[in-house]
Amino acid sequence: MTEPLAPTELRLRQVWRWAAWLWLALVLALVVQQIGFWRSPKIDSDVLALLPGEERDPLLALAERGIVDGATRQIVVLVGGSDWASVRQATQTFTETLKASPTLSMPASDELAASAAIDFYRPYRDRLLTASQRTQLRAADPVELGDTALASLYGPAMGGGLTEWRADPLGLWTSWWQARLGQGIGLRDGIASVSKDGSDWAILRYDVASSAFHLDGQARLKTALDTATDAARATSPTIRVLRAGVPLHAEAAAVRASWEMNTIGWGSLLAVIALMWLAFRGLRPVALVALSLLIGCAGGVAVTVLIFGKIHLLTLVFGASLVGVAEDYGIHYFACRQGHGDLSSHGLMRLLLPGLVLALATSVLAYLALGLAPFPGLRQMAVFSASGLVVAFATVACWFPWLDRGPRPISRFGNRIADSLAGWPRWRSDHPLAWIVAIALLLFSVTGLQRLQVRDDLRALQNSPAELIAQQREIGGLLGLPSPAQFYLVSGTSADQVLAREELLKARLDLLLADGKLGGYSAISDWVPSQARQRADAALTAQREAQVLARVSQATGEELVRPVFAASALRIEDWLKQPVAEAFRARWLGEHEGRWASVLMLQGVGPTSDLALLKAQAGGLSGVTWVDRTGEISLLLSHYRAMMAWLLLAGVVAIALALYLRYREQAWRALVPTLIAIVLSVAALGWLGEPFQLFSVLALLLLLGMGVDYGIFLVEHRGDGASWLAVCLGAGSTLLAFGLLALSATPALHVFGLTMLFGVGLVWLLSPCFRPIIEPVGQTSFDIPARD
Repeated sequence: MTEPLAPTELRLRQVWRWAAWLWLALVLALVVQQIGFWRSPKIDSDVLALLPGEERDPLLALAERGIVDGATRQIVVLVGGSDWASVRQATQTFTETLKASPTLSMPASDELAASAAIDFYRPYRDRLLTASQRTQLRAADPVELGDTALASLYGPAMGGGLTEWRADPLGLWTSWWQARLGQGIGLRDGIASVSKDGSDWAILRYDVASSAFHLDGQARLKTALDTATDAARATSPTIRVLRAGVPLHAEAAAVRASWEMNTIGWGSLLAVIALMWLAFRGLRPVALVALSLLIGCAGGVAVTVLIFGKIHLLTLVFGASLVGVAEDYGIHYFACRQGHGDLSSHGLMRLLLPGLVLALATSVLAYLALGLAPFPGLRQMAVFSASGLVVAFATVACWFPWLDRGPRPISRFGNRIADSLAGWPRWRSDHPLAWIVAIALLLFSVTGLQRLQVRDDLRALQNSPAELIAQQREIGGLLGLPSPAQFYLVSGTSADQVLAREELLKARLDLLLADGKLGGYSAISDWVPSQARQRADAALTAQREAQVLARVSQATGEELVRPVFAASALRIEDWLKQPVAEAFRARWLGEHEGRWASVLMLQGVGPTSDLALLKAQAGGLSGVTWVDRTGEISLLLSHYRAMMAWLLLAGVVAIALALYLRYREQAWRALVPTLIAIVLSVAALGWLGEPFQLFSVLALLLLLGMGVDYGIFLVEHRGDGASWLAVCLGAGSTLLAFGLLALSATPALHVFGLTMLFGVGLVWLLSPCFRPIIEPVGQTSFDIPARD
């Protein structure tokens, strides 16, 4: 007969019954929420969401959004070859093949676009001059200008068909348009083209259907472009096709992230299942631990979406490693269950709860520490992981005592792990070998720390396919594409003041262009000069062209009259409505809280550029601000790396205090293994030449929270075989989870995973060396008959 339960046991089971039913209601609500979410998932793959936003200046934040919107929807394709005829045929084949792709919009006819732009600008031709034209007209001799115009009258059409000769006797407009298009860029057979080093290149521009960073992990752009490229190359063996654009890099990152999410998540889950089966030889432990993991991940998604409105793709990639942590609670329960066969399921959980709660608290605090950095992506990861751990823990605590019924099979694999603790070395200060090992580790640490490279450069976090980077550089050299990371923000109290301030800045940049210290720039005032500049240029061209026409009339005997141009100036409002402004609208920020602003972008800026010189050009100019987002974010990474390092130190103190309150003089045994592992992990990064950055410190924060768990388990249960089995299984699955992160192509996740790989492995090896000394009682193996 079953013995009657004691009153204390009855009260304990009553409390657990209410807790189990309450948790069941919450889980059912979670199931309903998850069904609704995954029917239409709000998953964001915008990698820029991982970076901090600009909070100092609303105009600067607006500028960055505008640049992102403009740059992340455009792809540039160059089709090149040794002769124009083959290039034209390949270009036609390329565009025809891409018509079937819904992801890319076909470019408008360059010839039609140019014709519409010329028609719009024609009435304002007299007030459109480049800086070099302005200088030449002021200094030129009227007689020489007349001779030049006379020669052009009887020579080839200098105006290139843009307008009649009387309206542009000096061919000024042609040069102005060439400056707008770019050096060497022109139209051939209605196609924008450029020639360089004996090769002809056709220039094609495409727009993606959605933002470059809002992708679903499918390589649709690459597939469409590869198909069109193969078709173009089939027309001639000399054809080359280059492609560049943020969408291509973003898609490659999204595809890789999607693969990593599935690999890490499923790999970790299968590893946990395999370990559980080997250790417990039963479907019930495997099923219950898997259930706690599933509910924990669902809870992490639900809480993240509730707080942020959506969840980031990389949050799911990082959260997949949660599988390697959240199973610790279930594993610890089942490992200790085999070592305490004299206890009921409820009694066992009551015995384990103090240590489990302390372990949960340290892990959750470590995860939440990630959220202190101003990175929205990190805050999502912190919320996802912390809430997922709490939900997984609650599932174990509330349900396992009720669901864990029936026989408790004993595994030889589990017995061998538990027995191995008896042969594990202990730290003994009176043993010479202990000090030899300590000195060796000290030398390893000191040497590794000396070799450590602190690298907070944002560029160290980027990793695009080498082929894409090479093509981007080649296209940049051919076309002089602007850099979205460095630019000038120009502001003023009116639209015209912004344009005038742009012109003052351009005068300085022209000096750098002349000295070869800048590749070029692109400004709104290139297309719409300020009112004062338009009036001055209109007066200058009227004076010089009247002199020219008078001299030509005298030479030809025919009276030539300059046509009348627009009486009013070209206005920014009219220009913004034209198709020619399509590629530049994002750079005109318009009016915001009484301030107008625009963005002046630079060309040819790279890692070797003199950014200090470029910054100096904004000095002394009202309303002109130099912006280096790469440098600013790198400084921010450095600042928060230092801040998180101090937080790590504060965490050590806080955890040491909590452990002392629980374990008194034995507290150091739970903490010292993790501290040693932290130092050795950082030294290992130095030996391997891996960069030490913010994400390395974040990994150390998690290591502090998670590594202490192993020490807690061994100290809480006086280093018995059951706690050692739980530590080994938990550490093994955690190593697999974060070890897979070390294989990530995303540099931030790679260094994070590598640090965790070293740290968790070292804590696993070191924790039993500092376990409490106890007198052996009975056998270590789990040979106690199971009963509930």
